[in-house]
Amino acid sequence: MASSRWIRPEVYPLFAATGVAVGICGMQLIRNITGNPEVRVLKEKRAAGVLDNFAEGEKYKEHALRKYVRNKAPQIMPSINDFFTKPDLPN
Repeated sequence: MASSRWIRPEVYPLFAATGVAVGICGMQLIRNITGNPEVRVLKEKRAAGVLDNFAEGEKYKEHALRKYVRNKAPQIMPSINDFFTKPDLPN
């Protein structure tokens, strides 16, 4: 008789990738709801209209990840890229 497994081991990587994607989406959703100065959940705050809160907007925009990658090279693996793109010059 054939195996009656409901989840096959081949789909574990698919579940992992889907879980990571859902986690990233959830994290961004929570970050926007709790920290974005333009999102107001409470009715009292929505009644205030458009606010000129530039300091709060700058704080939201300049988050820790943006500060970390600001001075980094826009490459995934710079050492491997340099190895294959920069020729070895003979001395």
